[in-house]
Amino acid sequence: MTSYSNAQTPVDKKKILIVYLSRTKNTKTVAEMIYQKVGGTLVELETENPYPGDYQKTVDQVAEENRTGYLPPLKTKIDSVEKFDVVFIGFPTWGMELPPPMKSFLRQNDLKGKTVVPFNTNAGYGVGNGFNTVKGLCPESRVPEGFSMEGGKERDGILFVMEGEKHIEVQKKVVMWLEKIKIAHP
Repeated sequence: MTSYSNAQTPVDKKKILIVYLSRTKNTKTVAEMIYQKVGGTLVELETENPYPGDYQKTVDQVAEENRTGYLPPLKTKIDSVEKFDVVFIGFPTWGMELPPPMKSFLRQNDLKGKTVVPFNTNAGYGVGNGFNTVKGLCPESRVPEGFSMEGGKERDGILFVMEGEKHIEVQKKVVMWLEKIKIAHP
């Protein structure tokens, strides 16, 4: 489990968990921006068996997992998810869906009564069904408006893009979004 202790006071003294899945580090960068603003515990979601390094093989594997409903076993274990009040869920769009590892996480953890905040990076096609799937898997949670931002285009060989002007742009948008959904430092 990758986690960082909270050097900041959590928003309204709420315990915050930020869980993210990131193949090209764009979603990871957004997760770190959120962490810098709200504090909490930052955790990278990893599967027991990593996805192939080859983009097309990953696309094919994810399509099959989505078709069959397969939920990959997770290497990442988070103790006491119930102690958190707010759980940020960060993911890239894979096949216009919520990635199977994130579905595994949401099915394995009871987030009833919590605020579950989705955020996303994508290759320009948008979030797809991702946010709706989060809502469907967390029916007894408060799910505010999610954040979605264009990241890399792996199929075109464009991987990490969250640097320079793009980093500054995304950081500003993250801050505005957190203020809009009322999860930001005063």
